[in-house]
Amino acid sequence: MNKLGRYISTTITASTLLVLFMLLGLDAIAAIVDEMGYLSGNYDFVAALRFVIYSVPATMFDLLPFAALVGCLAGLGTLASGSELVVMRSAGVSTLRIVWMVMRPIIVVMIAGMLVSEYVAPVTESIAKSERAIALKKSQNIVSREGLWHREANRFMHFNAVQPNGILYGVTMYQFDEQHKPQSTLYAQRAIYQSGEWLLEDVVESIITDTRVRKIASPSKPWSTELSPELLNILMLDPIDLSIAGNDQYANYLQAQGLNSSPYRLAFWKKILQPLSTLALVLLAISFIFGPLREVTMGYRIFIGVLVGIVFRTAQDILAPASLVYGFQPIYASLIPIVICAVLGLWFLRRAR
Repeated sequence: MNKLGRYISTTITASTLLVLFMLLGLDAIAAIVDEMGYLSGNYDFVAALRFVIYSVPATMFDLLPFAALVGCLAGLGTLASGSELVVMRSAGVSTLRIVWMVMRPIIVVMIAGMLVSEYVAPVTESIAKSERAIALKKSQNIVSREGLWHREANRFMHFNAVQPNGILYGVTMYQFDEQHKPQSTLYAQRAIYQSGEWLLEDVVESIITDTRVRKIASPSKPWSTELSPELLNILMLDPIDLSIAGNDQYANYLQAQGLNSSPYRLAFWKKILQPLSTLALVLLAISFIFGPLREVTMGYRIFIGVLVGIVFRTAQDILAPASLVYGFQPIYASLIPIVICAVLGLWFLRRAR
């Protein structure tokens, strides 16, 4: 039985990793082509390639459920085509035993993916976006998607680029009163974080009154804010690229500021429930092999896997903004597709038995 378990585990692991690497390769090619439109000055092809490579860990975790689905269909499909699954069941190996043998390597791959997503991807993604923004800034080609906006009470802030070591470039602040009238604007070439405090450099501040606008220029100025370099590193990343702890930390910060934290709560639950998403899709793949896809071609199995993956992802992408618009709990946006897949998988397996 141990040899059988190792055989199935090796087959499933190999097919899943093969699909994952193929998807990562296709995504990397598409990303490189997309970055070609931004090449100029300091942002050359090597810098673009480095940006894409640094983005791979985050992409890998995002593609893992899809790769597990298609990989299981391909791996189990190969065993089914050679009548090996029939032989196993004839030898007294139960369907549930085979399901566990398939799930076991997927759980290992999934744990590895979670560790990468939690400890590697946020760091590499932060470096990638920081280096890209700074290179484009030096090329005088900062585009709007690189700007970072943040609100703190009645102050709105914009940063051209954020370095992970606590350096900001192109800091703009807009201060409003309680009636939402502008009080002042400030622009600083750079901000550095030293000894627990921020210091703005090359500052130009405009004080707005009812009668005139008074400009004040200074080489440096202290900046009092609750933002730390750690929070700013979180701010520069999309919620889905943050770690689970990072999403929770920034969501709590936004709530303390009286701001909307729903996008970060949504990403938090999506990442927490990603293992369940993967297991539900794998369960569905197993049920397909024992049920309706038992005697079809490999190409058809992969086509069905791709189709199911697209439908699953589309359902998540529809429910996610719906939870923000209609105000229901973000956890439901992630749970509903998982529950549907799990129920379908169990139903097909029950019929196969």
